This record gives sequence, C-alpha cells and structure tokens, in this order.
Amino acid sequence: MVPNDPPESDPTESTEETALDTPSTEDDETGEEQPSMELEVTVESRGACQRHLTISVSRSDIDRYLDKEYSELVKNAEVPGFRQGHAPRKLIESRFHKDVGDRVKGSLLMDAIAQASDDEDLSAISEPDIDIDAIKLPNEGPMTFEFDVEVRPEFDVPQWKGLAIKKPVREFTAKDVDVQLERVLSRYGRLLVKDGPAESGDYVTVNLTFADGDQVLSTAEEEVIRIRPTLSFRDGNITKFDKLMVGVVAGETRQGEAELSSDAPNILLRGKKVKASFEVLEVKQLDLPELTPEFLKSIGGVESEADLRDLIKDNLDRQLEYQQHQEAREQVTAALTEAADWDLPPDLLKRQNQRELHRAVLELQRSGFSEEEIRKHENELRQHSMESTARALKEHFILERIAEDQEIEADEADYDAEIALIAAQTNESARRVRARLEKGDMMDALHNQIIERKVIDLILASAVFQEVPYEFETSETEAIDQAAGGHEDDIPKAKPEGHEEKAQEEPAEDVLDSDSASHEEIK
Repeated sequence: MVPNDPPESDPTESTEETALDTPSTEDDETGEEQPSMELEVTVESRGACQRHLTISVSRSDIDRYLDKEYSELVKNAEVPGFRQGHAPRKLIESRFHKDVGDRVKGSLLMDAIAQASDDEDLSAISEPDIDIDAIKLPNEGPMTFEFDVEVRPEFDVPQWKGLAIKKPVREFTAKDVDVQLERVLSRYGRLLVKDGPAESGDYVTVNLTFADGDQVLSTAEEEVIRIRPTLSFRDGNITKFDKLMVGVVAGETRQGEAELSSDAPNILLRGKKVKASFEVLEVKQLDLPELTPEFLKSIGGVESEADLRDLIKDNLDRQLEYQQHQEAREQVTAALTEAADWDLPPDLLKRQNQRELHRAVLELQRSGFSEEEIRKHENELRQHSMESTARALKEHFILERIAEDQEIEADEADYDAEIALIAAQTNESARRVRARLEKGDMMDALHNQIIERKVIDLILASAVFQEVPYEFETSETEAIDQAAGGHEDDIPKAKPEGHEEKAQEEPAEDVLDSDSASHEEIK
C-alpha cells in the first residue's frame, strides 16, 4: 500500500459553516423550537456552483417575530415617567420602532435563509451575496428578498474501489546519497569570486530588469542566481538560461526573453514575452566545506559523515513516500474527476488561489523538501494558478462527498501529527506553528488536507498497484522570488513568518532544509 503521506493538492475551499448552514435560532425563552416559517422559495441555477434564491417571508411570520420582540422589550424597557416594565406597549412600539425593526429584519433573514437551505438541500460554500441595507421590513404584506450563493455542485460519486495505480519505487544507493549530500553541503558553502567566465552551475550576481518594449516592468538589484537550464520566477520562465549566461564575465550585460504565464497577475502581459536584461556584477563559484568534525558538529551535532549520510537517506525515504502518495493521488483524482466537467465561478477560483498555494507549501515543508525546491514549486503553481486551483476544487468536492458517505473525520491527534511534521521541517516549535496557522486562518485548510488524505488512503487500501521505477527530479531549474510583470504586492509570499529567524536561532535542525539558500560570500 502507498505510504500515508501528503496528497498533491489540498482541497481548497474551506467548508467552514456559513450563514446557509446555521440552524434556526428561533426558540422561545424555554428553549422550545418555534414553528417553521411560511416561506415561498424560488431557486434558479446559474451554473454548477451558483444559485439565485428569491425568498418571500409571510406577513404572519413578520408579525410573530415583531410580537415576540416587543413582548420582551415591554418587560425590560426603561421609559421616562414609567417604572421599568410598566410603559404602555403602544408607546414602546412608537419609541423603539426602528431598532426593533432592524433586529427583527436580521432575525427573519437569518432564519429564512437557514430554513430555505434545509428545505432546498443546499450545501453552501460561501456566505450569501446579500445587501442587507437594501432590504426593507414592510409595514404590510410579505418581506421578499433575493441573493446569490455559491454551493457545492451536485454529482454522482464515481466508482472509487479497485482502481489500478502505478507506484514509484526505488532503493536508494550510495550514489543517490552523494548527490543529495552535495546539495546539503551547498547550503554551507562559500561563494568565491571567479576570475574567468561563468560555467553551468556557477553563480552570477546581477542587476535584473524586465521590460516590455521601453516600459520597465520590474527590477532587482544584486540578485544572486545559479546558472541552470531554466530560470523560474513568480509569473514565468526563461528557458535555455544556461546557454544565455555561460561564458559571461563581470561587467558584461546579457539579454534574453522571458515568457509570462497565462495566469500572470499583470493581465495585459499574460502569455507574452518580455525582455530580460542581466547586468553581471560578479561571477562566483561554490566552494563546498570539508566534512571535518568541527563542521559536522556545527550543522547539528552530527558525529560523523556516516551519521550525516544516514540522515540524508532518511530524508530521501520521506521524499519518496511523498512522491508515492502524490502520484497515487494524481491517478486517483484523475479517475474520480474524469466526468467532473462542471464550471466553477471565477470569483471562487480567485479566492481559493491563495489557499491552494499556502497548502501546497505546508505539504512540501512537512515532507522534507528544501527551500529552493519549495520556491520552484511555488512559482509553478503561480504560473498555472487558475488551472491548478480549479482541479483542486473539483477533487475536494468529490473527496468531501466520499468522506461524508464513509463518515471520515479529523481528530485532535491528526492536527497534532501534521503540525509536528511542519514544525520539524521549519525549525519552529509546534506551538508556534499552530499559532501561525490559526493567525493566518489556515486551520480549515489543514482540516481539509487531513480529511482528504484519509479518503485517499481508504481508496488506496482497495487499489491494485503496479510498481514502476522512481526517477529523481534533476536540478534543471533555478527559482527566484521575483515577478517579471510587476504588481508584486498582489502576489502573496508563501514563506512562513519567522522561518529565517528560527533557522538562524536553531541551525542544528536545519541540516536538510535547503540546497543553497544562503552562502558565505568572500570577495
């Protein structure tokens, strides 16, 4: 069976309680439930996930709510010239008409929406789009209002038992560990100024400029970039970057083309090619540290090179487990969503885009990937944000239905386990990670992630597996945290708050955290 590790893509939209899911609060003082409201409800479908509701609340219900409110007020109102609770009702109604009307209107709206949701079997995934101020409580006749709401699409749950799944497997060799060891050591290496021209794998310090014709879009000063076949940034890529930069020397400027993604924040530049200019300030090469006892101790109290290799091997095993579960999930969800051809509201996709990015970063952190690898995946998600978010949402809706059918839930132990794994990879305490997730309103995303993983595990328990060789992802891409098209304020950073500070405070646990995120530079 595929190991229990993170899914490729989190659901996305939180299924937290909305106004449509809130049960009616129309109870009297004894707690007894009041009669159902007399409603006239019309539901108009405007897409797989959108409904337009028109609700009419009967006059009898309006009067009943008003009578209840005024009856309570008469008992407690303080009116000059009268003892508390002894003012005439007519005076109370005249004096507090507006306040009571506003309260009754709010209660009627909340209870009517909740009852209509139950009666029409609507599963809301967002708050109703309703202008409360535009709704008036009439003096005569019914109160009618309308609004739009996003709901979970209706569909038949696809067959999920007995799926055929390919499972990547690999026995890691000493050569595999050597490759990873070099990546680990590169984090502690020194960048030395190189006299000769740059070669593939060297580093260049550049002043970077992106421009569309004569219009400068964005700039970055003294950006340190490793020369690799592809240069990835937030909203696009430069292919054959190594061929562009190999042979460059300090003082030289090279120009190439950057292609922006179809989801770039700068709408006018989506899918376009813009000019990228690299003013080379320095060429540098990486000098790896020697595995001396002092160095091994400094990176986490490792006693010997053999111990370090064992740690690296453990990390490779965790990443393989992640890859196994990720590829299994891709195959499972591809089979489940094959017939999910429903359209999703653009506003829903935009709201969920940020949540999907944060979720993906959390998964990669808890699975032992380096900061450089995480940044590369971040850029890939940003460049195909709407496509990946739409796919993730469809997966979520289907997996959520299966979870409901199978009564799958998340308990506190599940949260603790997830948070502990994230804490281990980001060098933070579990308490700090939980506080950060709660502050960032990400606990719902974590809940969905747990539920979906449990559903995937259930599906995989009945799957038929075919083992296939697992190939390492080669380091062909260099990722930088820049946006070619500008508007960087609109592009959220997914790097956890306090990560850098904690990494500096506790370098002992950061042995496997990054390939080359920080190098000591020697002039």
